[in-house]
Amino acid sequence: MSESKIPTPHIGAGKGEIAQTILLPGDPLRAKYIADNFLTDVTQFNATRNMLGFTGQYKGRPVSVMGTGMGCPSMGIYSYELIHFYGCKNLIRIGTAGAMRPEVKVRDIVFGMGACTTSNYVKQFRLPGDYSCVCSYELLSRAVKAAEDRGLSYHVGNILSSDMFYDPDIPAVGTSWDRMGVLAVEMESAALYSNAAYGGANALCILTISDSLITGEATTAQERQTSFTSMMEVALELA
Repeated sequence: MSESKIPTPHIGAGKGEIAQTILLPGDPLRAKYIADNFLTDVTQFNATRNMLGFTGQYKGRPVSVMGTGMGCPSMGIYSYELIHFYGCKNLIRIGTAGAMRPEVKVRDIVFGMGACTTSNYVKQFRLPGDYSCVCSYELLSRAVKAAEDRGLSYHVGNILSSDMFYDPDIPAVGTSWDRMGVLAVEMESAALYSNAAYGGANALCILTISDSLITGEATTAQERQTSFTSMMEVALELA
């Protein structure tokens, strides 16, 4: 980690202002909600581009939280800088997703064991084949235990990181993602998992199902921002 490169073009924190464990919601206002409602002794370390970031204490342990924006490119920038310039070791995405399987219900929690993707982000590592984007088993096993201790409804499996939020209405070609057992779709985890692997860090994606591609049920923007607290509490236990 080079002190000369701190702060980065996207994060204004100084050395030592970000904890080794950081929660990464896409929405910066969700980061503020977590800091306001779950952390003590909070300091704000970032407001660059309004991507709010905070460090505080949770049960006496240091933890940070910062927004990442939407999509693999945005997640790719922030997670790379957090790992390589700020020394973050545990990066936990907490976000929302759309259910792709009938057994996955709105407000259920999904732990992304692996992240399939339609993005070219991973291809830019120029590997001689297809890379499997997978989470940290250590973080996953601890998160599952925390969910079980709370009696939460959860699923563990493959998710899809898509580059498109509004999928064009074209005929499907080939096998569908749900046919291959993919539980839910979101937009960032493949970039997080591949950056963590490249940087020698641990990563996990914890999702709350905000809508269902099967039933059409959906939650409100306000509910997504402030009420999906179960995944926040599970993630905080990993600090």
